[in-house]
Amino acid sequence: MTAPPEAPRAAAPPAGVPAGRPAGPAARRPRSGARGARAARRTRQGLALLAFAGLWQLLTAWKVRFWLRFDQLPTAVQVGQALVRRIGTDEYWHDLADSLRRIGCGFLLAALLGVAAGVLTARSRWAADLLGPVLELVRPIPAIALVPVAIMLFPENEQGIVFITGTAAFFPVLVATRHAVRAVPPLWEEAVRTMGAGRARVLRSVVLPGALPGITGGLSVGLGVAWICVISAEMVSGQFGVGYRTWSAYTVLDYPGVFVGMATIGVLGRVTSGAVELLGRRLTAWLPPTGSAAPGRTTTAPAPPAIAPPPAPSTPAPSAIAPPPAPSTAAPAPAPVRSATAPTPGPTEVRT
Repeated sequence: MTAPPEAPRAAAPPAGVPAGRPAGPAARRPRSGARGARAARRTRQGLALLAFAGLWQLLTAWKVRFWLRFDQLPTAVQVGQALVRRIGTDEYWHDLADSLRRIGCGFLLAALLGVAAGVLTARSRWAADLLGPVLELVRPIPAIALVPVAIMLFPENEQGIVFITGTAAFFPVLVATRHAVRAVPPLWEEAVRTMGAGRARVLRSVVLPGALPGITGGLSVGLGVAWICVISAEMVSGQFGVGYRTWSAYTVLDYPGVFVGMATIGVLGRVTSGAVELLGRRLTAWLPPTGSAAPGRTTTAPAPPAIAPPPAPSTPAPSAIAPPPAPSTAAPAPAPVRSATAPTPGPTEVRT
């Protein structure tokens, strides 16, 4: 008997290619597939927007009036023509810059204070007891209801609008940060403390990175709420900005101008929210891919490392094995035959 041949070992990956990832054309196929999926998504989204604009044009051009009064709305073509006229003016870009400056200042303050307050109330029982009741009492109040307070509190409208915007974005960031910090597994902290790390090192190296996905989600929600409140504050007490210009167009019955302002607000909100989500993905790029990958992204599990087959058990050569003893062919000796005759009785004794 001969030992079975060993299976060929897997070749080592070339330099620069991580282990478990295919090299050459096989590595480029998933990337090209993901690129094609992203292009398909962009195409579907563009078609959805075109379908929405086409439906809007049909309903308003035919003046459909079936409970909803589409005959009162401008057509999509009229709104597009008004948008082209507004883009060509300096006033439009000044309003755009003013709204972006207000949203930037308010959101930056909300992000810094919200993350700090969320971490503090989640890590300290004293802070939770002292700050928690006040924050939970103020949180249900709509930010737009603080407009009279801002007018009385700040000497200028600009500062009041920034205050309202920051207040609106503060509470979503606070709540998301607090829940994300409390959800960090305590085992992570204990593992770092066993290596001699202090409270500051645990907070910087374990708690904040572990809570980062939840914090970025809260920032995205807070930015959307901030846009709602900054436009409302500009409509109520502003003197310039996208919200103020939209309300001014409504007061003079310029309905295409109203829809131009609404479209501008929607585009600004989508762009800024996309920037925050992109920043969050960059900051959490160290996270391992999960099974629920985002649409258009393909995640391939790394191939298991090549394991050499176990060596075949060594067996001695056939000549070295002693043959088993041959069975004996001699007949066994017959057993002694006992006589069938009964034994003769001995002399009997007769008693008289």
